[in-house]
Amino acid sequence: MTTLPKNWITEGHIDFEYKKYQLLAYLQETNKHFNAMKLYPVLSDLIDHYRDLNELKSGSSEMDKLFPKTLDSIDFQKGKLNYHSKVSEDGIMKELSMITEFALPKLVSQIEEGKTIYDYVEDQLEFEPVGIVPIYNQEGYILLSREQKKEVHAFRYKSSLLHFAGEKFRSISMWLVGVFQRSLVNTLEKIKMDLIREIKELPNPATWRIHSQQEFPIEETLIPISKRLLLKSVTN
Repeated sequence: MTTLPKNWITEGHIDFEYKKYQLLAYLQETNKHFNAMKLYPVLSDLIDHYRDLNELKSGSSEMDKLFPKTLDSIDFQKGKLNYHSKVSEDGIMKELSMITEFALPKLVSQIEEGKTIYDYVEDQLEFEPVGIVPIYNQEGYILLSREQKKEVHAFRYKSSLLHFAGEKFRSISMWLVGVFQRSLVNTLEKIKMDLIREIKELPNPATWRIHSQQEFPIEETLIPISKRLLLKSVTN
């Protein structure tokens, strides 16, 4: 995929037409992913680029740190490296302003497209427990299936609390533990029992069914959305 570096707006030749071409090439590539119903990591990258550019516009970013620099001298007495910018400031702010004003609405439009697809996919998903949910549900299994496929992808999940800047955030990690075949005999309940027998460290696991009516991509779309759905159900 054609990617856009984090500091794309200040890297290389700072020229409106060049940066416009660079951005449009990136957005064209992200649009291909959206057309294929692939949301991640494209959507999160778009949001990051929007936030960075919006901070740049509002002046909350330290502009000087974004420009490439070369080593100018070494102050041995203070133990300090002195750098100078490789980019002249003449006309730079005007170019950056033009690029920013052009890029922000383009990024917003593409993010909205991604959110529309996200909402559509989420509406197509059925999310429910398999059996009784135990009190401890921070670990367990997700049984992911799609309407036109016989395969059931079994994922193990674990929820963790992250501490950052005095705040607590809950995260979900998921990894594949097996692929089973659905049948009248091999039901989700039976698959759950097979997992319990095979992975003995979870004798009474919380198990969830996520069923997609359409064949959305698993890695790029279903897994990220499944994590978000699961976060709403996992208790502290």
